[in-house]
Amino acid sequence: MTSAASQQEPKTGDSVIRVVIAEDEALIRLDLKEMLEEEGYRVVGEAGDGAAAVRLVEEHRPDLVILDVKMPILDGISAAEQIAAARMAPVLMLTAFSQRELVERARDAGAMAYLVKPFTKGDLVPAIEMAVSRFTELSALEREVEDLTQRLETRKLVDRAKSVLQERYGLSEPEAFRWIQKTSMDRRLSMRAVAEVVVSGGEVGE
Repeated sequence: MTSAASQQEPKTGDSVIRVVIAEDEALIRLDLKEMLEEEGYRVVGEAGDGAAAVRLVEEHRPDLVILDVKMPILDGISAAEQIAAARMAPVLMLTAFSQRELVERARDAGAMAYLVKPFTKGDLVPAIEMAVSRFTELSALEREVEDLTQRLETRKLVDRAKSVLQERYGLSEPEAFRWIQKTSMDRRLSMRAVAEVVVSGGEVGE
């Protein structure tokens, strides 16, 4: 039976979100695949180790990669580093632990979001949306700002502007970023310039 959630398939651009999953425990991998498909995502590849996951990502170029932290041959963090360095896809990291050190290692490796096991479908979907949204945001900022130092400063400023917009208008984080991005295009301003106006409390002029 098709659920109401899966009738409205999650999309990026004009296509359904395609996912590669990597988890060394077959039962967890099966459960994860079923959760994703019930929510309208399309699983295009499955792996039981990090090395196989990297190969699948190179082959399929998915919209999202879900990696377990602890896997044989190549662990999830090392796989995430390779995938993130090549900007192949956003990474959502799965972990049975929520220690700060592990979370920071995953973030430093390039993971856009993480999820602590055991998790429910209600936990999974927001984490996916966060990972895809942050990757889209990072890609947009990289296109706009070439210098690494300026890019980091711009990202911090945009993060502050998103927080202001979320509080001011009750937007979600992805909605706040899309507002900044659309306003920058409509007004022919950089996203940094739009963010500066938002943070200063002003209105973006015509």
